[in-house]
Amino acid sequence: MSENPTESGRTYFIGDLHLTDERPEINGRFFHFIEYIAQGADALYILGDLFEYWIGDDDLGTAIASVTSSKLSALQKSGTAIYFMHGNRDFLIADKYARLSGMTLIQDPALISLYGQPTLLMHGDTLCTDDHAYQSYRKRIRRPWAQSMLLALPVAVRKRLGEMARSGSESAKRDKPEEIMDVNAEEVACVLRTYGYPRLIHGHTHRPARHEHEIDGRVCERWVLPDWYQSGGYIVCDHRECRLEGI
Repeated sequence: MSENPTESGRTYFIGDLHLTDERPEINGRFFHFIEYIAQGADALYILGDLFEYWIGDDDLGTAIASVTSSKLSALQKSGTAIYFMHGNRDFLIADKYARLSGMTLIQDPALISLYGQPTLLMHGDTLCTDDHAYQSYRKRIRRPWAQSMLLALPVAVRKRLGEMARSGSESAKRDKPEEIMDVNAEEVACVLRTYGYPRLIHGHTHRPARHEHEIDGRVCERWVLPDWYQSGGYIVCDHRECRLEGI
């Protein structure tokens, strides 16, 4: 279990921003968050899907990639540690972009001590086990050889594939029952049990809320991050509690 800094006594969690040059209003809200809300925090954890899609660290020509890197790097240099966990849209972010942005890459899941409280961080997609088609796709695409094959393609081809994947994902969501795109309760219980009944913070489902799960006689909190398609929001934790806030 890793410890995060505790100088100021507050840590922020965000995810599912899906930043793209096509959504300048949301980009602006994110930059406002970085410059005015997260400033002075001990740490910022980005739990996946920072970008709408990412085709590799060799394509940094988009305005949103460049400006985001600059804003995050400035925050990190001011004293806020930044941690990044891959999501289902940006799992190809690698060391180059992480270094430019002042981010430390972390594994999914990651168990940290948050002001003395064991806290498990996840993107959240692996909790949605009822979506069998997605889980099968995820298993295939996350294999190292599959990623190597993707990165070997020309940038222009990868851009087209990224756009196709985005369109395909949105189309698939419309055709799926709502319940299979949420977490599976048994999988949540299994994960909480495996990691010693911690607090859990995750995104992916776009259903921001605080839940309580009673597992083996223990009550565990589960916090779900908001997405940034409409307005945006975050979870902030201190020594006393966590809170879900909007932008």
